[in-house]
Amino acid sequence: MFRHAMFGVLLAFCGTATVFGAELPGDSIYRLPVALVDQDGRGFSLADRGGKPQLVSMFYTSCQYVCPLIVETMKKTQRALPDADRAKLQVLLVSFDPTRDTPQRLHEVYAERHLDKSSWTLARTETPSVRKLAAVLDIQYRALANGEVNHSTALVLLDAQGRIVARTDKLGEIDPDFVAAVQSALRTR
Repeated sequence: MFRHAMFGVLLAFCGTATVFGAELPGDSIYRLPVALVDQDGRGFSLADRGGKPQLVSMFYTSCQYVCPLIVETMKKTQRALPDADRAKLQVLLVSFDPTRDTPQRLHEVYAERHLDKSSWTLARTETPSVRKLAAVLDIQYRALANGEVNHSTALVLLDAQGRIVARTDKLGEIDPDFVAAVQSALRTR
């Protein structure tokens, strides 16, 4: 209940937005005014990601524990799809740690993890926007004094208009129900 209330409050202040000339639904994450920078230093907004379903989550590059599992689970989910569906799915990971996760650092991790250039984006945004995005994705986090980030995990599926249509918190393995939701979203876009 709190998540839906917070989501509504955040998006209520965002006004009308469009993607590819069509007005976005009221519950679209793409309405959230978050300026992002990718692993190649290119700026973009959430609304720029519209038009294709995508997996979204949050991570930080210096995490040694759960964040690598997030990346691997997203890769496994993507590999569980037929080739034709896999080509339609976009993947976005946004950092909790904008201070250390510069575009250069994101690029290094991108290469280390052998991420697919046609579908994966690692990004950073400023701290206030990290908080807003985490709130609408219902991912809790807290920066610790030692530089670590204590956070919950979720893989979130957005439809082409930026609405949350499915989520899973299973890591390290494929969630068959989540994969089915991804396939459904890819076929109804």
